[in-house]
Amino acid sequence: MTRDKFSIGDLAKATDTKVETIRYYERIGLLPEPERTGGNYRSYSAAHLGRLSFIRRARDLGFSIEQVRNLLGLSDQRDRPCEAVDAIAREHLGEVERKIRDLQALRRELDSILSQCGCGTIAECRIIEALSPNDQR
Repeated sequence: MTRDKFSIGDLAKATDTKVETIRYYERIGLLPEPERTGGNYRSYSAAHLGRLSFIRRARDLGFSIEQVRNLLGLSDQRDRPCEAVDAIAREHLGEVERKIRDLQALRRELDSILSQCGCGTIAECRIIEALSPNDQR
């Protein structure tokens, strides 16, 4: 049996999302504001659970808030061709590939610095020297 209504705590637990993050997503319009109970507590629906799960998965994959907003807007237009979704995903893939190249360059730089370590004193340390501003070397 599926649940029809969730408290914010239940929704947070079901999606592994912090309560403050849920409130933030509501404030910026990614997640529609829920109904309120007679005691003025938030009462989320299964639709909220599905939408928040979508947001979480997209964020876990590194999509920006704006990309998630666009993807959500597109997901609500079920009969539309998926070219726009494809374009967003391809743009994000390009960003991921750039980050990977940057990390690989960082790895090479750190390997180079570490290979120069003579395990002497701090005064002779090539790692400290490499990290120091040029005018202090």
